Amino acid sequence: MTVDAKLQRRVQRYGWDKAASAYERYWQDQLAPAQERLVHLAALQRDERVLDVACGTGLVTFRVADLVGPPGRVLATDISEVMVSRLSEEAARRKLPHVSAERMDAETLDIADASFDVALCALGLMYLPDPVAALREMLRALRPGGRALAAVWGARHNCGWAEIFPIVDARVQSDVCPMFFQLGAADRLERVFRDAGFDGVTTERMATVLHYESAADACGAAFEGGPVALAYSRFDPATREAAHAEYLASIGPWQSGAGYDVPGEFVLAAGTRP
Repeated sequence: MTVDAKLQRRVQRYGWDKAASAYERYWQDQLAPAQERLVHLAALQRDERVLDVACGTGLVTFRVADLVGPPGRVLATDISEVMVSRLSEEAARRKLPHVSAERMDAETLDIADASFDVALCALGLMYLPDPVAALREMLRALRPGGRALAAVWGARHNCGWAEIFPIVDARVQSDVCPMFFQLGAADRLERVFRDAGFDGVTTERMATVLHYESAADACGAAFEGGPVALAYSRFDPATREAAHAEYLASIGPWQSGAGYDVPGEFVLAAGTRP
């Protein structure tokens, strides 16, 4: 499938601007298992310099900041200006001078060569038009022997919420990452790490369950706090109601009382710069 890279960057930038205010409410707990595992695998040391690519509102950034210092340093980057602003405000509130955030495209990072010990990308790589280019930028930013880690959503058939994309696209052309599940298929994530030039690449799959207390929470996560937020903002009330009903039907097999326990999957990869 051919992806219009310029369009994708635009969709991601303004889509995540739109989702920023609802993101943590609906996704902080759901993403925590993958984020915690990623940070554990990174084996961060007290004084290391860490690059957090596609940082969102800083759910990984602040975990990392606690582990590395100061005297360590954390630079968080994201394509969304709103996400970066929220992270910067929170870093100031927490009085963390060793944390900084900048708006950057992951495929063209404005970062000096060999300036970091570790590069992380937690659940952002699958949104990028060219994930190999982004990983090469992470590789370039690392010192020799530096390590990179990424987490993505897994195989489509293991993610019970996957119908959100066709449900939205049937109502308004969203152009939300048509390649979304590609990196979760087979050994694709391992291959893109190797194609980018990393050595010693390892991967693991991680089953998860997305728990929602109510139908409203399930719909909020799917439509307001995630990648379809920009398209969803164009829906009129009747369209929203119909989309909600169709989405809830799609996750109906995992209804548990008033809530839902929807299966999901993460894939994590790690590699080192030669």
